[in-house]
Amino acid sequence: MDKQELGAFLRSRRERLRPEDVGLPSGPRRRTPGLRREEVAVLAHISTEYYVRLEQGRAPRPSGEVLAGIAGALRLTDAESEHLHVLAGTAPSRTGRHRRDVRPSILALLDRLPQTAGIVISATFEVLAWNDLAAALMEDFGELAPRDRNLARRAFLTPDDADAMPYGLSDAAEFRHHAVMELRATLARYPSDPAVTGLIDELREGSPEFARLWERHDVRAAPTLTKTFRHPVVGEITVDCDALALADRDQHLVLYSAPQGSRSAEALALLSVLGAEYARTSGHL
Repeated sequence: MDKQELGAFLRSRRERLRPEDVGLPSGPRRRTPGLRREEVAVLAHISTEYYVRLEQGRAPRPSGEVLAGIAGALRLTDAESEHLHVLAGTAPSRTGRHRRDVRPSILALLDRLPQTAGIVISATFEVLAWNDLAAALMEDFGELAPRDRNLARRAFLTPDDADAMPYGLSDAAEFRHHAVMELRATLARYPSDPAVTGLIDELREGSPEFARLWERHDVRAAPTLTKTFRHPVVGEITVDCDALALADRDQHLVLYSAPQGSRSAEALALLSVLGAEYARTSGHL
């Protein structure tokens, strides 16, 4: 049970709600945003004293029934409810360090994908594997040190210009917000992994934007279904983005493809012929 993080998460969810969101009168004398602690306690059918202790990080581990009541009172999403259980220590959680080794069958699959760029990313956004088309579309990750293959580090700790992201994404701000939410969930699963805690500390210290987003305590946005790459050789490419969870290793296989016959599909086909070497010698990488 991570008492301090649990308390901070509960406060952030309480403060975002308005009384009218839960059917309560707003009243004229509210000096702080959100619901009052006693209002959450009433809605969750628990004592105000116990809820206050939860937010202050002084309460013992709550039961599943209590957490369900709090989740309902705070109008948590399914992802937020899952995160609540992880913080309270009532959900199965991974121990130790997150995995960075990719299954051989996934590596083979990457090489067999037709007209589809694919990468495997870790729980901390490190690119662990990629196929040739991904190298041509995004970046030849093989030319980078493992540290520089981390997409979150690249997104927050590089200059804010068109070339900051290795793949020229048009939705870089959206990606950064998504990365913060995913890293918060990762930290809940691997609180003692130095690679996880070290990355988050580095980002909080080195990026005011990351620090600001981190304090929001958001958890998991809706998936991004399309992305647009600005490629200097073939121009803009808008692709479907599908992230498939590899649950046994807490990794994701991310696939970029385009509808058959579309201009973007033609651009991907051209890149598959040109390859990463052409992109590199053309000044992209």
